[in-house]
Amino acid sequence: MQIQVNASNGIENKDALERWADTEIKGMLARFLEEVTRVEVHMSGETPGKSGGGDKRCTMEARLAHHQPVAATHDAPSQDEAFRGALAKLKRLVEHTLARIEGRRDRDSIRKDVDIAPE
Repeated sequence: MQIQVNASNGIENKDALERWADTEIKGMLARFLEEVTRVEVHMSGETPGKSGGGDKRCTMEARLAHHQPVAATHDAPSQDEAFRGALAKLKRLVEHTLARIEGRRDRDSIRKDVDIAPE
């Protein structure tokens, strides 16, 4: 699994953030190593035009092998909270998406041949 971190202006300690993000993401998504090929993290400082306390935004996109990517976004007052919120949302989204895909594969077809006895 590749981890790519993109940070805009207003995000401090980009190198430390990259190392920490790599460890956190791999730990949280460890059971999906076969399915998730890459995770892109986009950290931004201020969310223009937004009122309230959420001035940090984190968007994460997970690329799934042989499937469409999924993304989650979280706004929070701190960089740490924004990251952890987006990661938790992304984990749930990956779990749900893969479970839905697996459920689709394991399900019997409704169009299978059924022997109907004549009345």
